[in-house]
Amino acid sequence: MKATAQARAPRRYTGDLVLATATGVAVIAILGLLLLLLFEITRGGIGQISWKFLSTAPSKGGLAGGIWPAIFGTMALVLLMTIAAVPMGVATAIYLHEYAHPDALLTRLVRVAVANLAGVPSIVFGLFGVGFFIETVGTRIDDIFYDGGLLYGKPAIVWAAMTLALLTLPVVIVATEEALKAIPRDHREGSLALGATKWQTIAHVILPQALPGILTGGILAVSRGAGEVAPILFTGAAYYLPFLPAHPTDQFMHLGYHVFVLATQSPDVNAALPNLYATVLVLLVLTFLLNLAAIVLRARIRAKLRH
Repeated sequence: MKATAQARAPRRYTGDLVLATATGVAVIAILGLLLLLLFEITRGGIGQISWKFLSTAPSKGGLAGGIWPAIFGTMALVLLMTIAAVPMGVATAIYLHEYAHPDALLTRLVRVAVANLAGVPSIVFGLFGVGFFIETVGTRIDDIFYDGGLLYGKPAIVWAAMTLALLTLPVVIVATEEALKAIPRDHREGSLALGATKWQTIAHVILPQALPGILTGGILAVSRGAGEVAPILFTGAAYYLPFLPAHPTDQFMHLGYHVFVLATQSPDVNAALPNLYATVLVLLVLTFLLNLAAIVLRARIRAKLRH
């Protein structure tokens, strides 16, 4: 038996070595491709970056000039999407983990809906946004409050944000629920034993400890929402707008959609390449800064909870 065990040991170590090598090669390949992509985008767009480019409106139908309306529209869209998605996702996760019975029919239906929602193609969300938010909700609001006028029943930044909120909702729900699962059960039982109600326990004991995990879900939602284009194609993004959206019912420019326009609608693709690369670079930097702000906030909250 000792001889058999000794014969198996080299095989096991060889398998571990092969798996570790394959994993290392995959990591190096992914990092290499990422660095190559960032290098090409930076090299192609850094020369176009200037204060004028970042602070002026586009010209020539959006194919030249600056990108300030697109930057503003992207930030406003992400903010509205976060305000809509995070509270709804956190509330759903709290219900599923803290209140709902795991074997109840409603609980199973909600979990199936969340899983299916995560697998729906993004373009389908765009079509749903047109049919539900614009044609149904927006038109009904116009009929009731504006005597059939056309204010909410048209593409607008508010409907684009609601569509993206539905797209990112599963990410927030799953991240929040995992954060709630990580809280020891003893903390709940101790709070209830001291006379706190269920809601007081959740609000003052569970949620503060789960906040870093909830912020992780928010970070992932921001990362995905900032770069998505398909859901906003029909729900509010504009080909060319030389002004900023001043009302939730206004259309808006978006960095991702502007990249699509520069890459596909320019009569001279080579002439548009500097603006194209510069816009992509700005979108990457903006997404990175949004994520960095959320990560710093999460780190501070974790440090505060440790003390």
